[in-house]
Amino acid sequence: MSAAEQMDVDGTSVRVTNLDKVYFPERGFTKGDVIRYVVAVGPGMLRGMRNRPTTLERYPEGVDGESFYQKRAPKYLPEWIPTARIRFPSGRPADEMCPDSVAALVWAANLGTLVFHPWPVTSADTDRPDELRIDFDPQPETDFADAARAAHEMRAVLAEHGLTGWPKTSGGRGVHLYVPIRPEWTFVEVRRAVIALGRELESRMPDRVTTAWWKEERGARVFVDFNQMARDRTIAAAYSVRANRRATVSAPLLWDELDDAHPDDFDLATMPERYKAVGDRHADMPEHAFGLESVLEMADRQQRDHGLGDLPYPPDHPKMPGEPPRVQPSRAKHPVEE
Repeated sequence: MSAAEQMDVDGTSVRVTNLDKVYFPERGFTKGDVIRYVVAVGPGMLRGMRNRPTTLERYPEGVDGESFYQKRAPKYLPEWIPTARIRFPSGRPADEMCPDSVAALVWAANLGTLVFHPWPVTSADTDRPDELRIDFDPQPETDFADAARAAHEMRAVLAEHGLTGWPKTSGGRGVHLYVPIRPEWTFVEVRRAVIALGRELESRMPDRVTTAWWKEERGARVFVDFNQMARDRTIAAAYSVRANRRATVSAPLLWDELDDAHPDDFDLATMPERYKAVGDRHADMPEHAFGLESVLEMADRQQRDHGLGDLPYPPDHPKMPGEPPRVQPSRAKHPVEE
């Protein structure tokens, strides 16, 4: 391929450059391979990002080079790619790229974007999520199989509240679970729902699951990362290529595939073949939208009956009403015994 050329993507001409640049040295994958991958799985990738403000995680020199997060839409964004106005936790606004075509994803991939980070909102209402996302993060001495086991039990918890989840690999050791919801609740309320669900799961699997924010308290358990539901926190989009040596990708799964899956099964080379054979495993997710009333009632009961209130926000987030102190337990001051 030439150093620069025009690529037709569903009728839109996109300029692509330096396609022979090696992005994954260990496996020899190039920038051109990444762009061809985006085209191959584009409809599924777009399904998870369509009309969502999206942060770009860019590796312009490949996985061994420097990387950065592009939160604000660049000034040279083509006029045919829409944006959406979001507000950071500080209250400052920003316009983010809001993909509505596979061509937009190819344009971003040409900038060195490997991981797409869509917000759990759409451009129609950027303050009320329409996706509840649960991130199962294996801690030391635990692995993907432990995260999958926790996800299965969470499926049962969700069902008790009339909810359905769609699982995918994170592309690393974890599992992500998506629950489509009606955009009627704020980020604070949806995060509270995730905390309540995590606590219920923790009560059922106390030796395997934790909602402890402080690492020193987690032990060898799977952490339900509730703060991935805080404003301006995102997780890798379905089909995103992860910046590791194997070039694994975040793979949407059916529930009966989860137990036999392994993160290394899905990568830049194998996912296009899988996608061609089985399509987008989450294609039906946009047809659903659930309510959180039952889960928020559970959160009220947890607080009323057990004194379980809010949990700490990320360190870069403004202090929130009702939030406990952001003090690592081992550093907290204890009264001196007399």
